[in-house]
Amino acid sequence: MANDETVWPDELFLDLDRTGPVPLYFQVSSRLESAIRSGEIPAGARLDNEISIAHRLSLSRPTIRRAIQEVVDKGLLVRRRGIGTQVVQSTVTRQVELTSLYEDLQSGHHEPSTRVLAHESVPADDAVAAGLGVRPGDQVVFIRRQRSTDGTPVAVLENYLPSEFSDISTAQLEEKGLYQIMRGRGVTIRVARQKIGARRARGDESELLDIDKGGPVLTMERIAFDSSGHAIEYGQHCYRPDMYSFETTLVAK
Repeated sequence: MANDETVWPDELFLDLDRTGPVPLYFQVSSRLESAIRSGEIPAGARLDNEISIAHRLSLSRPTIRRAIQEVVDKGLLVRRRGIGTQVVQSTVTRQVELTSLYEDLQSGHHEPSTRVLAHESVPADDAVAAGLGVRPGDQVVFIRRQRSTDGTPVAVLENYLPSEFSDISTAQLEEKGLYQIMRGRGVTIRVARQKIGARRARGDESELLDIDKGGPVLTMERIAFDSSGHAIEYGQHCYRPDMYSFETTLVAK
């Protein structure tokens, strides 16, 4: 079954109890949820439209709409303008640790891929200069990437690096994570300051993340330091909220 194929497995709903006490919308939503969780309806698959489903099951359209909304509310389906109702890809849950997104995807048995959108030398503005400990106007390396997992966009990553990393190539960035490249150069990444937040998508982020224009995104700002205390990365990243979450462990003092 192709991931973008329009599906509705009629066989799952042949024995609906139309006279019992369990509401029909609940019976439909429960079976639909089970089919998605089991993989019988795969991630990325698009459901048939509500009118067609209602006709095939001899149910009212409001019943089908409510059943589908129940599954949407559980985060298993998403409604997209121009596409319809689609099974979401599995969510990437990231521990808040000193690792890169590329490494987290690999360790989670996902298939990461990278598209380099920008790779150039630029003058540092005040925020970048403060983050990297350089003077405003000093040349730094700017890298902007679209990171996908299993073919679905997850994040837009913007990173600023000291000029000593200007020889990192676009080919390296397409094949490996940034931290993997740095470690391969003998850099020991020791500590980082990080802020997590949320905002609306801006610029081309909606298109790059395949979300509604101006839709919500998760954000992370990070400054990473090497073992000598020098800042080696200032990053500003945004993530699709239906595909990504952060996880932390809190310990009482």
